[in-house]
Amino acid sequence: MNVNRVIAIANNSFREVVRDRILYIIGFYAVILAAAAMLLPQLAAATEDKMFLDLGLAVMSILSLIIAVFVGTGLVSKEIEKRTILMLIAKPISRPEFILGKYLGLSTVLALLVVAMSAIYLIFLQVNNISYSATSIVINGIFLILQLSLISAIAIAFGVFTGSMLATALTFAVYLMGNITQDLLKLARISENPGLERITQGLYLLLPDLSRLDLKNEAVYGFSALPDSTTLFLNAGYSLLYSAMLLAIAAWIFSQREF
Repeated sequence: MNVNRVIAIANNSFREVVRDRILYIIGFYAVILAAAAMLLPQLAAATEDKMFLDLGLAVMSILSLIIAVFVGTGLVSKEIEKRTILMLIAKPISRPEFILGKYLGLSTVLALLVVAMSAIYLIFLQVNNISYSATSIVINGIFLILQLSLISAIAIAFGVFTGSMLATALTFAVYLMGNITQDLLKLARISENPGLERITQGLYLLLPDLSRLDLKNEAVYGFSALPDSTTLFLNAGYSLLYSAMLLAIAAWIFSQREF
């Protein structure tokens, strides 16, 4: 694998995504926070600080998730549907290099979005004199980037063998299931139904456990509410390993396709 070719593809993908005016989402996020800062004191004066903290992190997560899914599923499938993939594979670029480059380009855009939105969020908290833990918000941002990178790998994996619409639906389905597999596993154990336990155990092992990477609630309550450093490192490693596995699967499937 040629690193320079991967970087060139990542750079082109980054510019392609930015040209689609994706970064306007940063301005949209700032408008939402500004509206919330004005409205929340009138709606819930006693709990406005807590609500603003929750809302800011939730909106950041939702907006970046939408970008990861819709852009990620179209990165490869759009090239296939428009037949522009024929020009790319005619060049001295291997298909794994193409997949990795696309993934890195999108992940860079998502990281930029999260960093920019986190900075805007912190500015609003400071201006509105809301008590917060900067460290916990930064750690939440890092894990949000890891979660989005994993979702991007899922989106690309679906995008290499199916159309954009189906890939989008499947990616959202995996996202939703990946956030509740731990809860399903606990409920199955409580039910003491062996068949249900086996099914939920299988889902837990097969689907990514995205709840490991969701630290929004912990970030609201401060640094002391975060998991210990060992758990954080293990969860980060889990995300990177799962993403690498998905990219390897996507590259293998893409290599088997005929155009």
